[in-house]
Amino acid sequence: MVEPAKATVLIRGTGLLGASIGLGLRAAGHQVHLSDPSPTAQRIAQDIGAGTVWEPEGTPDPELIVIAAPPEVTAAEVADALVRFPGGVVVDIASVKAAILTDLLKQTDDDAAPLTMQHLSRYVGTHPMAGREQSGPVAARGELFTSMPWVICPHEYCAPAAVEAATSLARSLGASVHRMDTAKHDESVALISHLPQVAASLVASRLQDAAAGALALSGNGLRDVTRIAASDPNLWVQILSANARPVVEILYGLREDIQQLIGTLEDPEVPGGQADIARLIEAGNAGVARVPGKHGAPPQSFAVVTVIVDDRPGQISAVLNDVAKVGVNVEDLRMEHSAGHQVGMLEVSVLPGRRDELAEALTEMGWKVVLH
Repeated sequence: MVEPAKATVLIRGTGLLGASIGLGLRAAGHQVHLSDPSPTAQRIAQDIGAGTVWEPEGTPDPELIVIAAPPEVTAAEVADALVRFPGGVVVDIASVKAAILTDLLKQTDDDAAPLTMQHLSRYVGTHPMAGREQSGPVAARGELFTSMPWVICPHEYCAPAAVEAATSLARSLGASVHRMDTAKHDESVALISHLPQVAASLVASRLQDAAAGALALSGNGLRDVTRIAASDPNLWVQILSANARPVVEILYGLREDIQQLIGTLEDPEVPGGQADIARLIEAGNAGVARVPGKHGAPPQSFAVVTVIVDDRPGQISAVLNDVAKVGVNVEDLRMEHSAGHQVGMLEVSVLPGRRDELAEALTEMGWKVVLH
């Protein structure tokens, strides 16, 4: 196996993640080739600079093969690449890991299959925890993985050089590397990724028959909860089916909480009812307080300065430019439109000790400011 940093890379699958990997690796100086069952996606990925279309005739074998295929075909793609490129390290970036490894191990036990344990020593499962609401190569960004977690899941038969190649891939793209076994990975993403998707979809499904007048009242709370509900159903059928057991275990606990809340709300005035509701909200407070803050640092409370802006071009950039003049770092930012009015509210989160200073400075600059 060659030095990972010098590897020529073949990316099989040119959707959002595959094309983004290609863009990032090209920017880092790698030679990147592309392959996709869709000629159109393949051409678009080449046109945006993610790599050149793979031409097997007369082209040296790649040293690193990245399988960026849908979960249901990932194991087959990995097996094919391991056999076809006997000197290459093969990694996949699917969002589930245990089912893929199990499938590959079964193939090594099948005398009729060409895959052997020696082949499998060159395979490493990985999962970049990054994405966008848009899909396809046109949405690809070379910086998509910068500072984002990238999970490496070595199995017991991995060659050290293969693990190093997978780690080097993630680091070349600016990602933060984490190591887990496949079971721990799948349990983790069931909680932090798959459960939110299910919850968002279930809440959003309740809106199908909602009165237009009710939806006109919606604000950022509803938008925040349902944002990821606009996801690809075909992809999520594959993900949830492949990771069903860990998701079901979490849903069992959620079902108990919901049933208890339903029982309380059916008669909220019974003794202890108010306390049950309070405990539910407090449990949510405790959970959200554990979510890591900026750059993965421990969570902390920020102060919010709300700036009222006109609904016209240039207002947001003007506010941020003035914040920069004050010398205050923006820790978080969100925008909310005021229904029925031609104004918006820009919520600027800053360190608590800088709140009053920023509010006073922006007011002097002519902005309408509200403190929380």
